[in-house]
Amino acid sequence: MGIYLVSVGAEDWFGGADDEDDEGGHGAVAAALDAELRRRGRAPYTSVPERTGLVRGSGQSFEEKLVPPMDGFGELCREHLSEREAGLLLSWSVLVPLSLDEEIRLPVENAYADETTVAGAPQVLALAERMATAIRLPVDVIPDACDNLYLNMWFLEGASEAAASARPGPWAEDLDAAFYVALYLRAAQHSVRRGCPMTYC
Repeated sequence: MGIYLVSVGAEDWFGGADDEDDEGGHGAVAAALDAELRRRGRAPYTSVPERTGLVRGSGQSFEEKLVPPMDGFGELCREHLSEREAGLLLSWSVLVPLSLDEEIRLPVENAYADETTVAGAPQVLALAERMATAIRLPVDVIPDACDNLYLNMWFLEGASEAAASARPGPWAEDLDAAFYVALYLRAAQHSVRRGCPMTYC
């Protein structure tokens, strides 16, 4: 149980548009997003990669669980970002590897809200990078392949405490908050690198 942030492959992204019982399908979101992109004079988002089999550490898929409390992360966002920027980082329900000047709100219900908010991964990545810089997050030692809860294990099973002793800094003052900076940084990087959507499940 709990909330996971995961990558989505083509089969799930384009599936389920007409079948509400198709668990895991995001076809209604995909269709609504393409319609809105066309309305704005942009090409539809069709270049979603196929889902690959899980190969531990390959970086071909993404799955992390939102375990720690988010209070400290919210405070960091308010400290280092504008209200609009913090809203962009915190409020999306689907992340896509498209450059979007603003979030796109779609009238498609999801498991957590009555509408689906789509954000652009390049914009979220820029904000996450600013946050990482502000707290001096040691990105060189934090897992960059997140296909099997590697961030969860790194932050929750002792490696982060050892790194905090060796690499002290603002990030080490609140490891729960640092986890979410790392989570959004790696998620946006993955979306851009793989060209895939990300969503919560």
